Amino acid sequence: MSGALQAVFQNQRSFSSLPAIGSALGGGYFAGQISTAGNGIADYNLVVGPAASAQIGSKQWKTANTTTAGTTSVIDGPTNSTNMNNASHPAAQFCEGLTIGGFSDWYMPAKNELEVCYFNLKPTTTSNSTSSGINANAVPARASNYTTGTPAQTSATAFKDTGAETFLNADYWSSTENSATTSWYQALNNGQQSSNNKTNSIYVRAIRRVAV
Repeated sequence: MSGALQAVFQNQRSFSSLPAIGSALGGGYFAGQISTAGNGIADYNLVVGPAASAQIGSKQWKTANTTTAGTTSVIDGPTNSTNMNNASHPAAQFCEGLTIGGFSDWYMPAKNELEVCYFNLKPTTTSNSTSSGINANAVPARASNYTTGTPAQTSATAFKDTGAETFLNADYWSSTENSATTSWYQALNNGQQSSNNKTNSIYVRAIRRVAV
């Protein structure tokens, strides 16, 4: 089988037996797939932790405006998060300390992982920010920004804005550092991706990966 045909086969196989978005999976809920290589071929399913235990507000990314080594990846959330598993990084430390459903590999999502969560589990009907949305690591990859109507509100009832598992109408930290003083966040009401001062306290929600 040629390399091109094998890639097509692998990509089709990754979609063939997927659970529905928002359905139970691996201690949480299925949020979509990522391609860490950025080639459109899924290698991980993303699992969002339950809101009651994996979501919390008022957490700083860092307690000081200094750089943190090993936290600049837009897709490697596990490594970013592991490098912040200490009291100087309250948001990541919260995620790293969780054990839910028998799983202890929860972490703070990287920028492009958090974007997949928004795209598939958008809680509101608010118009999207059209300045964000490009994601080479999404499956399928997205080469252009959101339109005002795409993505639409999720069809997963529990994740709609009145549901028990919803992302709140708030900004959420990613584990991706932007500069010495700022890190990336995503607004879960309209999808805007921007940077915020690390010492500010906003929401965070832990996720985990399941290999495809």
